[in-house]
Amino acid sequence: MINLDVIIIGAGFSGLYQLHKCRDELNLKTLVVEEGSDLGGTWYWNRYPGARCDSESHTYGYTFSEKIYKNWKWKEKYPKQSTILKYLKYVEKKLGLKKDLLFNNKIISAKYLENKNLWKLKTDKNKELFCTYLISAVGSLSVANIPKIKGLNKYEGNYYHSGRWPKKKVNFKNQTIAQIGTGSSGIQIAPVISKLARKLVIFQRNPNYSIPARNKKLTKKFINSYLKNYQKIKKLIKKTPGGHTFNFPTRSVFDFNKIERDKIFEKAWSKGSLSFRACFGDITKNLKANKTASNFIRKKILKIVKDKKKAKILTNFDHPFTSRRPTLNTDYYETFNRKNVELIDLKKNPIVKITKNGIKTKKNLFKFDKIIFATGFDALTGPLLSLNLVGKKQIKLKNFWSKAPKSYLGLMIPNFPNLFIIQGPGSPSVLTNVPVQIEQHIEWITNCLNFLKSNKKKSIEASINSAKNWSSEIKKLADASLFMKAKSSWYKGDNISGKPKVFIPYPGGLPRYRNICNKVEKNQYKEFLIK
Repeated sequence: MINLDVIIIGAGFSGLYQLHKCRDELNLKTLVVEEGSDLGGTWYWNRYPGARCDSESHTYGYTFSEKIYKNWKWKEKYPKQSTILKYLKYVEKKLGLKKDLLFNNKIISAKYLENKNLWKLKTDKNKELFCTYLISAVGSLSVANIPKIKGLNKYEGNYYHSGRWPKKKVNFKNQTIAQIGTGSSGIQIAPVISKLARKLVIFQRNPNYSIPARNKKLTKKFINSYLKNYQKIKKLIKKTPGGHTFNFPTRSVFDFNKIERDKIFEKAWSKGSLSFRACFGDITKNLKANKTASNFIRKKILKIVKDKKKAKILTNFDHPFTSRRPTLNTDYYETFNRKNVELIDLKKNPIVKITKNGIKTKKNLFKFDKIIFATGFDALTGPLLSLNLVGKKQIKLKNFWSKAPKSYLGLMIPNFPNLFIIQGPGSPSVLTNVPVQIEQHIEWITNCLNFLKSNKKKSIEASINSAKNWSSEIKKLADASLFMKAKSSWYKGDNISGKPKVFIPYPGGLPRYRNICNKVEKNQYKEFLIK
């Protein structure tokens, strides 16, 4: 039996920084438990071909340490998976974290022992761990969603999910490959696989808008510039809604005529990056304004893709731009000009079943050597539910969340004392540049733990009323946004059968959220139940 002050689940961006704060600043006996064989979290598991970050590198990292920030030099505008993993290992080494990391242990249950005020955890290696404070750093996108397609268990070839990609290099050369899904990972995978495979058949249900990344090597001048401006960048990314270096202007689409407007769009398209959505202040708020951006992107795709049939399928959008997760790409649309790439519209030609050697659709029978699932995740709630959490009075999280996830600030859950969540449902999480949100959460949790320690308090949990009011606030903001105009979105759990259909992340932006959290801290956590 191992007794600890704090157990952190997950050794990614969140887990590493939280370990540093708990162990080195609060002097708490802390352990990180990680399912994988190494650190990295998202960047350990998502090793698929073409995997890259979609936030600019000089903003995609820790800012808590000026020394760490300035001693690591990014080489590309958008770093690839292996580079980000190297960065996290560099941070781990600088902070000496590895001795408190337990790998190859998956948490299969976590139960709150009311009489002892302890959490009891079990791993798949039959380890029993006990702690006073349990912190989830499992992330928002860590439970891979492999669709329940009839016949998959009978398929004799190999299949892979982008979120659980094998360490060993997968050979696609001169093979016929199926790719199911065209979301963020699918958009990155397709251009790489198409150059290797004899034939690539891409199965698409709903197309998404994608902006060119315009990835490039960083010049020495740019590197020196962002290193010199560390303090400015740190302040800026805390002030913008998404935690990026760009803000949303006050200018409206309708302040300009079509020619002027298209020039602004064209300049942003040529530059690339997620900042395209910030060309005008009302693109993400007003449906009429949004249509000008949507139509511009549609025309660009129609111009790039030579095959009119493919182009039509790729532009058959059923949602406004940015109402689903916006994506960046490198030669994604150009990929469909290759002779070895086929595109299947699943709306008109759905998959019936998977056979022993391929896929049968309503109209076709395909043979494939391998199948790639780029089908996303059971996002936001799935990672927490996979822990099989049981709170006080034997309340199971899966039952407590059966109709909708309930939390306060996405940080704590009623009936689950001393359980803290980094990037939980109800926080800005996936709507932001993730490391920026992570730092804010961890610093809030650390301050809260320090408050409990200093005031000799034993437990803290969110009240039912605070969680209820917070859910109402999220719904109010979501209903007023364009997010709810998307017919299908994993932001609302539409990709998982049986999952409650509610908007899950907090859509009010990081600065607004940060101010709320700061007020709660300043008021000594009066919205919580403290004993």
